[in-house]
Amino acid sequence: MMNDDMNATMADALQLTREGRLAEATALLQQRLGGAGQAPQAPPASNPDSSASAVAPTTADADNSGLLPGRQEAHPSGLPLVSGLLDKLQTRLPAGLSGLPGNSTLARPGLVRPGGSAAAAAAASAPGGEIRHLTHTDAAGSRAYDLYIPTGYAGEPVPLIVMLHGGSQDATDFAAGTRMNDLAEQHTFIVAYPEQSTAANNGRYWNWFRPQDQQRDRGEPAILAGITRQVMRDYAVDRSRLYVVGFSAGGAMAAVMAATYPELYAAAGIHSGLAPLSARDVPSAFEAMRSGGTAGTTIEMPLIVFHGDRDHIVAPINADRLIASRVAASPSFDGGETPGRSHSCRIYRDVEGTVIAEQWIVHGGSHAWFGGSPVGSYTDGRGPDASAEMLRFFRQHRQASEGPEARS
Repeated sequence: MMNDDMNATMADALQLTREGRLAEATALLQQRLGGAGQAPQAPPASNPDSSASAVAPTTADADNSGLLPGRQEAHPSGLPLVSGLLDKLQTRLPAGLSGLPGNSTLARPGLVRPGGSAAAAAAASAPGGEIRHLTHTDAAGSRAYDLYIPTGYAGEPVPLIVMLHGGSQDATDFAAGTRMNDLAEQHTFIVAYPEQSTAANNGRYWNWFRPQDQQRDRGEPAILAGITRQVMRDYAVDRSRLYVVGFSAGGAMAAVMAATYPELYAAAGIHSGLAPLSARDVPSAFEAMRSGGTAGTTIEMPLIVFHGDRDHIVAPINADRLIASRVAASPSFDGGETPGRSHSCRIYRDVEGTVIAEQWIVHGGSHAWFGGSPVGSYTDGRGPDASAEMLRFFRQHRQASEGPEARS
């Protein structure tokens, strides 16, 4: 149980964070918890799959999916001094201090919702196919993953979509919230849901901003590519139709996968994420969430991006940076905007008229998966249906040829 002093400390730090004064919030936490002047210790570079990390603060709202892990170190009182302490302790604040909205469909994972994980599990399995709980292990590390096999799968090659959840979500929650298993049942494709390990990050956030987790054949990108290849080996998968999707921290990691494994995936879907290599550490990641950072690479595959224009966790400029990372890799493009009732969609084409990117901006939308089920966390059922639109976009794109990664 937190005492009044701790509640007051957290309330003050929360207010500073919402105002974008992150350095002051961190200093306040360190001062009042007796850790002033102590610097977080980075995980050993020799083991890219190890990170003793905790939940991190956001740059604005308390309604967040946890894009950033913190780094933990010892504290005399037994409390961790971490860059993510603010968000971790926030869940214990009195309701009047938490700043959480009343809409349960936008509730932070980690807060108890009616039905909890049992409801999510029921929703994920409702389409009728089989959910297999599997594990992949290789030299880079080990991760569990759920695999949805639709009832229409009969051993003939089908597409594969790899879904990367947001921070503090898990595979079941993400499957339920996105309704991707329903679409898999309708259109017969396999869905893989890699799940971040609490050993790598105790808040289940993909470490999208760490240099060792932004490179091909290292860290988490290598593990996720390994999961993709494992499914390809064990099931009949159409190797020209492999796709990667992510939300929030998972969206940032999906962008990393698109940049580092262009031969493996035919297209990528990024929801409320960030451009690849937009950050290099925790401070620059906070800055990227607010200002878009400075993307250091391009995406050379078709890309569909969703973002809410009222997202106070990951600023909408990050959607612009994602699109720029794609169209910069093309010699030219045509832009045309088609407004809708609650969104606009800008379509980019190459010189041959092929659609290479779509940017969906949802007006009034916050940090949530659009068109999702309220059973899952971070969903906004008002649409547009991001899952269905991503699937439509993917069906237009295949790998032109099987590169060495697709054949491995």
